[in-house]
Amino acid sequence: MTVTERFLKYVSIDTPADPYSGTHPSSSCQFNLGNFLADELKSLGLHDVSIDDKCYVYGFLPATSGLEDADNIGFIAHMDTAPAAPGIGVKASVQMQDGIEVVATDKTTLLGADDKAGVAEIVTMLEYFVEHPDEPHRGIAVAFTPDEEIGEGADNFDLSKLNAKVAYTVDGGPLDELNYETFNAAGGVVTVNGYNVHPGEAKGKMRNAVLMAADFIQAFPFEESPATTEGYEGYYHVGDVRANESKAEIEFIVRDFFTDSFNARKKFVSDLVDKMNEKYGAGTFVLDMKDSYYNMREKLESHMYLIEKATEALRQVGYDAKSVPIRGGTDGSRLSFMGLPCPNLPAGGQEMHSVNEFVPVKALIDMVEVLKILSR
Repeated sequence: MTVTERFLKYVSIDTPADPYSGTHPSSSCQFNLGNFLADELKSLGLHDVSIDDKCYVYGFLPATSGLEDADNIGFIAHMDTAPAAPGIGVKASVQMQDGIEVVATDKTTLLGADDKAGVAEIVTMLEYFVEHPDEPHRGIAVAFTPDEEIGEGADNFDLSKLNAKVAYTVDGGPLDELNYETFNAAGGVVTVNGYNVHPGEAKGKMRNAVLMAADFIQAFPFEESPATTEGYEGYYHVGDVRANESKAEIEFIVRDFFTDSFNARKKFVSDLVDKMNEKYGAGTFVLDMKDSYYNMREKLESHMYLIEKATEALRQVGYDAKSVPIRGGTDGSRLSFMGLPCPNLPAGGQEMHSVNEFVPVKALIDMVEVLKILSR
C-alpha cells in the first residue's frame, strides 16, 4: 500500500478528541483507528504489538542482523484530530492545488493530516522494511497515542512499552522545518459567579456574569494574542466562553518560550482575577490554572545529535530544514520531561486545524524516506 493510500484510509476513520468528556480516551471512536493500527502492525509481523484500555498502540520491529547492538529508535504519532474544526465524515481525495498534487478535503471538515500523516508515514516505513528484509535497520519502536490535541496525549503513555531510549514525534508541518523547542504552557478556567433576577426588577440586584466575564476578557492585551504574535513571542488566548447571567466559564491558555516571562504571564492572570474580585466582590472570580507542558529544549540540549541526524536525513531527501520553535504543543514536550528525549519531525501537513488543511503527496512520500534514513 502506498503512503497516500494508507493516509486516505486513516483519515476516513473519525477520531476527533473531546475536551469535555473526562474519559480516557476522550472519544471512543479513537479505538476504531487504534484497533485498525494494532491489527495492521500485527499483520506486518511486528513484535509486542498491543493496544491498551486507554487506546495507546505499541509495537516493535527488531533490528536486522548486524545491528542488534545499535540503539533502538522510536517514532510516535497521534491518532486523534482537533475538535476546533468539524472532523466527522472526512471526505478526502488527491487534488491539484496551485500546480501541486495534494491530499485535501471537500472543505466541510478538517483533513486530519495532524497527525494521521505522521501515522501513515511511520507505518509505511515499517512496511518497507518488512518487505525488504535485506535492508539494514536498527530496532524500531513505535507508538500511536490518543488525545494529543487536547493536551492529554502523554497522560497515560507507558514508557516501559516503548523499546527505545530516544524517539521522535512525527507531528510537524512542512518538511523544511523540525522542532526541539516548544512553548511553556499553562491553561485553565476562570469561573464567574453572578446573580440573576428578572430584568424588570434587576436594578441594584442583578450581577450579570456575562458582562463581568466580558470585562475580564477585555483586560487581556490584544497585542499579546495568537493573531498578533509570531516566532518566540508568547501570548494569552481565550478559547471558549460558556455564559449566562448566573455563571460564566472562561477557558484560556497561556504560552511563552521563556521561563521568566511564562511565570510573569501566569502571575498576570492570577493578579487580574484578584483585581476583578476587588471590583465585583470576593469570590466572584475563581481561578483554576495549571501547567500543561514545558519547553522541551531544556531536556534536548544534551541530545542535539538527534536534531543533527534529522537535519541530515531531511537534507538527503532534498530539504534544507531549519529548527524552528513550535507555536503549539506536541507529545514530545511531555515525553522529554518524562525521560524520553523526543524532538519533533515534520509530517507535511499545512493549514492544520482548518477546513483548508492539506498535505502535499510529495511530502508524504519524502517523509517515509526520511524515516528510513533515521532507522538505519
